[in-house]
Amino acid sequence: MEDVDKLLLPEINLETDDIIMNIAVKKDYSLIKDLTERKKEFINDLKSFIDEFDETEESLEFMKYYDDF
Repeated sequence: MEDVDKLLLPEINLETDDIIMNIAVKKDYSLIKDLTERKKEFINDLKSFIDEFDETEESLEFMKYYDDF
């Protein structure tokens, strides 16, 4: 894949009552022509991303923010 810093990546801002998440998408979903399948692929990738983050040290460090309250 090309140097990501040089690309204009599509972005999405997701917001719930508890979380605001800004996402820049690196994968080229245009290769999936069917819109429903493209959406499924994106959602699956998003779930995988969250599962991977859950297993990282960064996720624990992130939650330590609340230790000082």
